[in-house]
Amino acid sequence: MFDLVIFDCDGVLIDSEIISARMLIEELAKLGVQIDLGYVARYFLGRSYPTVMETIRQEFNLTLPPDFEAQYRARLLDTFERELKIMPGAAEVIAQIGVPFCIATSSSPMRAARSLGMVGLGHLANDHLFTSTLVARGKPAPDLFLYAARQMRADPARCLVIEDSLTGVRAGLSAGMQVWRFTGGSHLKDRALDEPEDARAHLRFASFAEFYDIAPELKGRT
Repeated sequence: MFDLVIFDCDGVLIDSEIISARMLIEELAKLGVQIDLGYVARYFLGRSYPTVMETIRQEFNLTLPPDFEAQYRARLLDTFERELKIMPGAAEVIAQIGVPFCIATSSSPMRAARSLGMVGLGHLANDHLFTSTLVARGKPAPDLFLYAARQMRADPARCLVIEDSLTGVRAGLSAGMQVWRFTGGSHLKDRALDEPEDARAHLRFASFAEFYDIAPELKGRT
């Protein structure tokens, strides 16, 4: 059924979104901006850092200090070093996959590569990794997924996207791809998973242990 599987990174392969949200909430609180996890999930999840910062400027009329981004990124990566974990079962799925695959993420190239390295997936940060810096429009536009499909020589109609955020689901659907929503990340635990009509994945799953039960044809020969 599929010639290519495209994985999102944050919240799918690595359990990073809850850490990122907590750190952003703390850093913005120092500047008088009060938001909570629900706000982050609603407006920031799956979006690139420049898009998040532009939203803050527009919604809170706040021009962030010039050093905010560097300090935030440094603190975040330092916290990742102590707390970041690979999503349970993700390494096994990657190791056993029998079709071409890649990663398409809104993270910066440096953050994505370092994050993958921290959890033992650093070998995926070369030809398998595509970031939003490579396209004009980030998610929810389809550009990144379409770019990844072109680079991997795959027909978008025969691509499977694994996403956690509604933003990413929208991007995959707009690209004309099959989209499965992964809901096993800590940031989605105990949260209502309402899906607007334009962000309804074709399938939802909560554990990578289910991956090859759902699609055994994607598994390589062992």
